[in-house]
This record gives sequence, structure tokens and C-alpha cells, in this order.
Amino acid sequence: MVSRRQFLKLSAATGAGLAVPWSISRSGSAKVGAIRAQAAALIAGLSDPALQPKFVNPVPDALHPSFIYTPGAGGEYTVGVGPTAQMTGLVDPSGNLAPTPLYGYGQGGVYTWPGKTFEIQSGPGNTVVNWQNELGGITEHLMPVDTSLHWAYSLHGYEGYSIANAGIPIITHLHGGHTDYQFDGNPEYFYSPGGAVVGPQWNTVPGGFTTRFVYDNNVPAGNLWYHDHALGITRLNVYAGMAGFYFVRDGLDTGRTDNPLGLPAWPYEKAYAIQDRMFYNDGRLFYPAFPGDPMWVDFIPPGYTGPVPSALAEFFGDHMVVNGKIWPKEDVEPRNYRLHLLNGSDSRFLAIRFRGVAAGAVDLQNAGQPIPFWVIGSDQGLAAAATQTDMLLIGPGERFDVVLNFADPALLGQRVIMENIAADAPFGGKARGLRPSFFPNRQTDRIMAFDVTLPLNGAIADAFNPAAIGGYVPSAAPASMVRRVALFEGMDEYGRLQPLLGTAEPTPDVNGNLLNGAIPWHMATTENPSVGATEIWEIYNNTPDAHPVHLHLVHFDIVDRQKFKADLVPQPVTQHNGQLGSGFAMANIKLKGKPEPASGVEIAPKDMVTALPGEVTRIKATFDKPGRYVWHCHILSHEDHEMMRVLHVGPVA
Repeated sequence: MVSRRQFLKLSAATGAGLAVPWSISRSGSAKVGAIRAQAAALIAGLSDPALQPKFVNPVPDALHPSFIYTPGAGGEYTVGVGPTAQMTGLVDPSGNLAPTPLYGYGQGGVYTWPGKTFEIQSGPGNTVVNWQNELGGITEHLMPVDTSLHWAYSLHGYEGYSIANAGIPIITHLHGGHTDYQFDGNPEYFYSPGGAVVGPQWNTVPGGFTTRFVYDNNVPAGNLWYHDHALGITRLNVYAGMAGFYFVRDGLDTGRTDNPLGLPAWPYEKAYAIQDRMFYNDGRLFYPAFPGDPMWVDFIPPGYTGPVPSALAEFFGDHMVVNGKIWPKEDVEPRNYRLHLLNGSDSRFLAIRFRGVAAGAVDLQNAGQPIPFWVIGSDQGLAAAATQTDMLLIGPGERFDVVLNFADPALLGQRVIMENIAADAPFGGKARGLRPSFFPNRQTDRIMAFDVTLPLNGAIADAFNPAAIGGYVPSAAPASMVRRVALFEGMDEYGRLQPLLGTAEPTPDVNGNLLNGAIPWHMATTENPSVGATEIWEIYNNTPDAHPVHLHLVHFDIVDRQKFKADLVPQPVTQHNGQLGSGFAMANIKLKGKPEPASGVEIAPKDMVTALPGEVTRIKATFDKPGRYVWHCHILSHEDHEMMRVLHVGPVA
């Protein structure tokens, strides 16, 4: 298996920094293939992805009317999180379908992965969801829990609690929601089954703890999603199945076939949650956390004597899953389809292409050239204009809205594979050829297939016109300040890699003390915009990898990116338990070259931005609701190990 140190050396040789629009060359693949052949074989008992069926099972339809949540008699929704088992399409060594135990969202005791879809109408008023923790009676998480992390039951006053005696804590975040702080899904607002144990921030909310969450409907149409956000175990809860779609519709993007924009509507509108997983042969989810597990030597230092199980800095799975099915397929008509693509993975960046292959093909050996498609929107709505491309980079947590036309006569009766040309590795930006894979016999270069086998239904017009897309205008509000924040890599008290946020310059915290460089979660906040303030954030990435940065509450505009150089000055980082780790502060920052403006696919209401190594990424946002929110890297393993900071809007009580 290739170690992280080897990854960094190899990535330096292949180039750093990724210019927008995204582009990845196919050259150099022979060298990468040789490196892959040296990767360690799967440990005993794990599913071999090469032996699993490809493009056999229909992909679950997340927008099917039967999969849309319905409110109760009072107009409110009640949705629980509970245990279930689901067929993912995985087969055991005997060829039998193997069920996968999960924690899913659902109603009436029926839980699914992903959870059912919310479809909400934009306008005055609110959507109310009663989120119930129905994981009672469970004394051990499906995934190995590293209790040495800064997590829910390691907080001051919570040390006596454990999953064994208090149950699994959860807190649901509506990702992309314009939400009052107490309903935002801040990780310190967790609660155990039945609310027996609640996080400390509920003490700051008038009226105290509640599972009744209120969401603002007065927002444009957009592709949001909901997922768990519990402190220190977000990666585990999401991995176990806690995620689902949340769509807002408005007068233009109605979701109906007669919509004014001519957008493909159901059944020609689809939503795909793309995730990667590892499995045991018997169907159980596998998550590495012990010596000898895949990726252990890549992220845990030699001679490590710290806690076991241990969190790893990143996770990459060897099975691709879409809407809870491994390598599924979709039968389509020869017409335009609207595809909402969500990267719901822990650490994996996706570089998506669509390529035609022969009917029944399960790989890309004889695939045609990439098929152009239209990108019409992103995280929180439609773009300023449609952009045609043949490859799209999607970071963890990011969403893109694309239209793909299957009407080419050459595709009739054939198959189109959704290809992934990003590697099974930390994403470092532009690469001249794929970096090596953690896994032998890589199968993650393919995600799902579309079989162009259904007859065209002429009763429903195919009226898509890319010229009809538009209307989004980036904010013209003047910025009251430029806030300089930064991304770092340090080490925790056990010598493990620890990704951290912080500041690029000395910055006063809310108590008036100057903080600088890498800052852990528990330190006083330095990101404290005034209510109504518009700010430009400069995000300096001092790490060798790209990070998908997410701000709660707001949508923002991506302004530009620019290369920089800086000296990194070592400094101690106090951990949540008072012990010392290490990090850095920046000095002698020098900008290089001209800023590169956002690409066309990024000129949309965004809540995710890819911050590339060695670059400062500038975004612009208006903070219009008061209260305690967060900003973080959306690599889930990063946010669970301190790459998250409080974002407090307005006065701090």
C-alpha cells in the first residue's frame, strides 16, 4: 500500500494546483498502474469489489412520488433515525445477496439509506420537522468509535456518558438551509435517544432542548441535503446511512413537466447520492480503524502507541454506491435527463465524465470519447448561465445540477457509464495522470450506468434549452471587510495527522485576544461577522491537499483564486484534553500571478468551495441571521478531528 508520504512525493511530481475549469489528463497511466500493482491486497473477510456485479440493480429513484416525505395532519413532518438492514446489491462469496445493517432516516419505524426526499415549495412560511432519535437500546455503534477525539461524550461534564450507557448521539443538519441557529445542526446541539442526554449548547436556546426544527421556506429553488452532524462522529453516522435529499421548488423550477424553463421533470429528473463504502463479505459495512486495516499505515505514524480504534485522517472506499446500491443502472429514453449529483463521500473528490460503451459492458476499456453535458446549477440553485463541459469535479458535500442528452442515435440500445477519473487518494489539484490508488484492481473508475433502452415517450415534450438558464446574479453588495482565514496540517498529541482551520494573520477573538495560525475548535471564535454584514473571506490553503470548505447559514459567491507563498512557523496547538499537539502560523505571505476568476460552473449560489493547495480562494457572503453557526472542511474525517470552527454572527452573549 502506498503511504501518505509517497502520495505527497508523487503528487509533487505530477503538479500542484488545479486551474478552473477543472481538467485531468489521461497521460502517465502506465506508471500509475505499476504503483497500484504494489498496493496491499484486501484483508481477509472483506468484499472484493472486482467480484461484485456491475450495472445489474436498478438505482433507487430518490424523486419517485412514493419516496417523497409526506407531512402529518398538522402539516409538520416527523422523521426518525433508527436501525435497519438493506440490500445494497452486494453478494456474498456463495453468490447470495447479503443484507447490510444501517442507521437510516424514516417514518413509522421504516428507515432507509438514503432517507426519503423532502420536496418543499418556496414561499412565505416554514417547514417543520420533528427529528427523533430512535436508536434506543443500541449499546455499540455499527462503526468503531475513537473516544480520544473531541466528540460529544468527551466534552466537559459529559465524560461519564458513553454509547454503551447513553446511546448514540445525533443532530441533523440541513445542508444549505437558511436556518435559525438553534435548528442549524450545530454539532454541540446533539441529543441521545429520546433526548435523555443533550449537548451543552441547548442551554443557550430560549426554551431549551427541542427536536422540533423550523426551516425557512423563503428561499429560491435548490438541491439541499440533510445529514447527521454530531460532534466527533459525523463521519460514522453518515457512513452508517444518515443522509437524504431536500429539494426546494419555486415558480420557475417547479419540478413539473410544464415548468417555464423547459427543464426535464420527473420521471426525467433524477437525484443521485454518490458515496463510497467498504464491506465485509457478509454485507456489513467495514470502516478502517485498527492496525493492519487498509489505509492504517498511510495515515498513522510508525511506532504509534495512541488509542485504538483510531480515527484515520481520510477514508476511501473501494465500492461505489448510488442511492444505497452498489454500481447500479438506470434505464433511460433517448432524450434529455436532468441529473442532480451529490457527492456524499467522506473524503473522495469525484471527477465525473459520461462515456458510451457497448450494451452490457461493465468497464471502460472500449469506451467512446466523453459526452458533453450542460451544467445548469450547483449547491443552492440554478447558475447564472448553462455551461457545457465533458468533465466535472465534485468535492465532498458539493452538488451539481446537470442535463445529459441520450438522444444521440449512436447511443440507442447502448450503455453510457458515469466514469470517475479522480483517484482513490487525497486530491491535490491538477494531476497529469491519475495518482495511485489505495486499492489493487481499481473499480472506482465507474459509478453507475445508463442503458438507452426505453422507447421515447412522445407525449411529454423534451423542451430543454440551455439558453433558458440564467437569472442568478452574484452579489453586488459592498464588502465591509476582508477576513483572512487559513487551512493547516498539524499533529495531535498522539502524533496523528490533524487538519486544522485558523487565521492567516493575527485576529482578535470575541474576547479581544489575538489569535493566529492553526486554532482548534474549542478556542474562542475569531469568525464573528456583524448581522447583515457582507464579507470577503480569503481562504489560504497551506496543506498539500484540496479541501471542500462549507459555511453554514449562507450561500456565497466564489470570487477568484490566486497562488501564494508563505513561511510556516511551527507553534503548539492545545487539544481539547489540555495536551499539546502541533500546528503552524503563516508569515511573509506573497501573492503570485493574477487571480483566476470562478469558472462558469461555479457562478451559482454556492455553500461549498474547493480550496486548492498553495492558493488563496476568495468567496463573498452576507451573514443575515444572528447566532452560533460553524464553518468547516467537508471531508468528514477532517471535521471530526478539529477542522471545524465556530462562526458566530452578531454579538456573543
